[in-house]
Amino acid sequence: MDPLQLIALVAGSAVIAAAARRTPVPAPLLLVTAGLGAAYVPGVPSYVLDPHIVLPLLLPPLLHTAAVESSYLDLRANARAVGLLSVGYVLFATLVVGYLAYLFIPEMPLTAALVLGAVIAPPDAVAATAIARKLGLPSRITTILQGESLVNDATAITAFKVALAAAVGEGASWAGGIGEFALASLGGIGIGLVLMVPIHWLRTHLREALLQNTLSLLIPFVAYAAAEQVGASGVLAVVVVGLYLGHRSWQVDFATRLQEQAVWKMVSFLLESVVFALIGLQLPYVLKGLGTYGGMEVAGYAVGVFVTVVLVRYLWVFPATFVPRLLSKRIREREPDTTWKAPLVVGWAGMRGVVSLAIAFSIPLTTHAGDAFPTRNLVLFLTFTTVIATLVVQGLTLPKLIRLLKLPGRDSYAETLAEAQAQSRASVAAEQRLDELLADDRNALAEPLADRLRNVLERRRNSVWERLGTVNELTGESADRTYQRLSREMIGAEREVFVTLRDERRIDDEMLRTLLRRLDLEEAVAYREETD
Repeated sequence: MDPLQLIALVAGSAVIAAAARRTPVPAPLLLVTAGLGAAYVPGVPSYVLDPHIVLPLLLPPLLHTAAVESSYLDLRANARAVGLLSVGYVLFATLVVGYLAYLFIPEMPLTAALVLGAVIAPPDAVAATAIARKLGLPSRITTILQGESLVNDATAITAFKVALAAAVGEGASWAGGIGEFALASLGGIGIGLVLMVPIHWLRTHLREALLQNTLSLLIPFVAYAAAEQVGASGVLAVVVVGLYLGHRSWQVDFATRLQEQAVWKMVSFLLESVVFALIGLQLPYVLKGLGTYGGMEVAGYAVGVFVTVVLVRYLWVFPATFVPRLLSKRIREREPDTTWKAPLVVGWAGMRGVVSLAIAFSIPLTTHAGDAFPTRNLVLFLTFTTVIATLVVQGLTLPKLIRLLKLPGRDSYAETLAEAQAQSRASVAAEQRLDELLADDRNALAEPLADRLRNVLERRRNSVWERLGTVNELTGESADRTYQRLSREMIGAEREVFVTLRDERRIDDEMLRTLLRRLDLEEAVAYREETD
């Protein structure tokens, strides 16, 4: 891929993803559809997924972002559900889908069928979690989907390596497969545990936000490469480090957090846009490799594999939800509100993504004996159709399913009340600390300035409570929202004056940037963003 093609891919993906924000269609689905259409537009170059690029260069930053933004405490509280999906389900799907493919697809050996099972086993929850947030699903379902997507890639990649070793003639055994799985999982977790503390120490001791954010961009690649170098799971190493850094992000200074949030939001937006566009653009390459297979024949295989993937997920999700409840009184008491609706949504949210395609493209052309890898092109085709079918069929219908089931959404009143109570306690502690400091003569401060500090605390404490109160009858705004809007208008007026003074050469550009940054920080405080 030359530079112009890369620029065109990134720019086109970003434009389509931005346009999707103005439509009810989730961005991943629109990007895949656009990629499918663009694949046959004259003049559009051929983009072929290179697993040597996708896995080590695209997967780590996406995993890191998801891990940092996840809640370690929520994941720990839902460890059973996450583990059953991210490990148990992936292995179950690998075996069942692979064996059924072996039974119903002629000429596909069992080893190649298990390779197919491992390739399409891990769901990619990017689209599912985006829909879950947009529709306000209960936080537990969202947490389970996020947790599954963090770990299931590691399980699938390890299962793929074991199945591939058998398919190419390396003589893999059950004992060897279990040993490789243990090395990959325990080794990946161990590498993450070893790296997370020194990386966090370095982040907290670097004094410049620019250096800290440069380190932040390198962290996922370092963790992934270090684990893969010793044969461990780079995915798990990235996840462990990301969870630790996200859990302790409060120990990093505010400038780093502000910059880091903006940098990683941009990186995630671009990478997610590109990878979903790449899925659609693979169509010509995949079809070209089918060779002698007939159209109706492979279409039947594709439908069969898709239906099997959907059914197998439900065969695992429902028992994994209710069997532990039947066996454990403690689980029943801890999760009293579990109904059939939650596993129905989780089961339908099993959309596949770019990781499955990247793994499939890493299948070698030949075995160790020099023979062509059996049914390699068919495996690629079935992976592609399964990814597309799950994204389109399940992705388009998931919002309707959620609305039809009328699942209880997030309790915004309870969340705002909890926020107000937390802010109130923090403000009381800050006020007490201020009184202690002002009692010391070394901290002598003019009364107007001391009052200003108290007013800031009072404003911060009241702002959340005001969101629980009445709204303006004319505008429908809460007092807090009106305050934010007026503050931004005032800041905007100040900003215009500074620019005018710069244009009149009464201040220079350096001073203008200093003044504008001060206003930007004040506006960030005044404006509370409701949605990401």
